[in-house]
Amino acid sequence: MATYTGARTIDGIAVLADGAPLDPRTDLKRFTDRGFEWTYEGDEPAQLALALLAHHFNDDVKALSLCDVFMRRVVANLDNDWELNGTQIDSAVAELDGGSNP
Repeated sequence: MATYTGARTIDGIAVLADGAPLDPRTDLKRFTDRGFEWTYEGDEPAQLALALLAHHFNDDVKALSLCDVFMRRVVANLDNDWELNGTQIDSAVAELDGGSNP
């Protein structure tokens, strides 16, 4: 399971999956051309939610179906610098949908 990190750096925002840049997955859905963001609800946090879920689950349909609620409940509430692992994502998703999606 991957570990995801987000940080605000002097060079801008960095979001990594196991140390490598996270693909924004605009091939699935393009919410924005402005990259990732978090700590609020909007297009850039939605792109981050989609990218995290698509990478974690390796299931594009599942990622698309969950990205809006995941953005509102998880990504919008992340700290300026954050770390999430696969277990935390699984737990958050289980809480979002009543446990029907592992």
